Amino acid sequence: MATSLAEIRAKLQATENRSSGNSQGGGDNAIYAHWNIKEGDTARLRFLPDANTENTFFWVERNMINLPFQGVKGSTDSKPVTVQVPCVEMWGDPCPILAEVRTWFKDPSLEDMGRKYWKKKSYLFQGFVRENPISDDQTPENPIRRFIISPQIFNLVKAALLDPELENLPTDYQGGLDFIVTKTSKGGYADYSTSKWSRKESALDATENGAVESHGLHNLGDFLPKKPGEAELKVMKEMFEASVDGQAYDAERWGNYYRPRGQFNVPATAAPNASTAAPAAPKTETFEQVAPTATAEATPAPAVEAPKAEPVAETAAPTAPVEAPAEASGAQRAEDILSMIRNRQKSS
Repeated sequence: MATSLAEIRAKLQATENRSSGNSQGGGDNAIYAHWNIKEGDTARLRFLPDANTENTFFWVERNMINLPFQGVKGSTDSKPVTVQVPCVEMWGDPCPILAEVRTWFKDPSLEDMGRKYWKKKSYLFQGFVRENPISDDQTPENPIRRFIISPQIFNLVKAALLDPELENLPTDYQGGLDFIVTKTSKGGYADYSTSKWSRKESALDATENGAVESHGLHNLGDFLPKKPGEAELKVMKEMFEASVDGQAYDAERWGNYYRPRGQFNVPATAAPNASTAAPAAPKTETFEQVAPTATAEATPAPAVEAPKAEPVAETAAPTAPVEAPAEASGAQRAEDILSMIRNRQKSS
């Protein structure tokens, strides 16, 4: 973990310079669902350091890709589902899905499709919920919760850290600061732009200090998805092409690798097809990869990140409900894209 605020500022500033061109669980209620706050309410959070001493920051970044499918193959009452897979750019490796998607932004007619398959960025923090407006939320035995923070909120966190008037690390046990999450709405979506750091420093109380001592801090990296290997990368590429083609999710081909969000009981009775010749791997999806479906009243923490015309820097956009591909022009466009992908594969 970082030993000083100056160290965090230096690394954040270096990241800012690079991006601007001047010089990346389980159902135990451990994740605090701040997106379930009612409009107009606030929650007071106190972030804690990462147990990983090699992590400069008190958060880790997570990049995921949503693959929407028409339904589940073989299911008579199947509705559209989404499978979430990790983007390997999280580990500094080239992502086979984004390698294809980036080219779509050269054609304005394909930008919407490109945004649909672009990586979704979020940030994982840990800490205490000091003031909780969610009446039915139950604090787990270990009160050190995890927070999935959207880019909109994260930018507010980062801006304060770069403020030269901030003297102490917000995670300092004695002179730290609370972060106040405030939920409003804008354009039919949840908006957290009025969230802010508390102006008043405060120390952890005896109960909080006791929780840190008895439970210990989390190593946030432990809650990131497993890094895909060669077999997983092949399966991800297969699923991507099938999704673009408007196919249903095939549990027999992919169920041992990645499954639809919230559907852990999808059967997986067969290994992937011959093109992915590799033994079936354990399911890599964790609870932290699953986020609730967005609505106008309950937007999930991981906001959609979509690239601009040149998909180098991402901008936050509201998460939209999963939709099946359009029957007419949209379906034809998806078919054209898949044809383009296949032609490239043949020529490579």
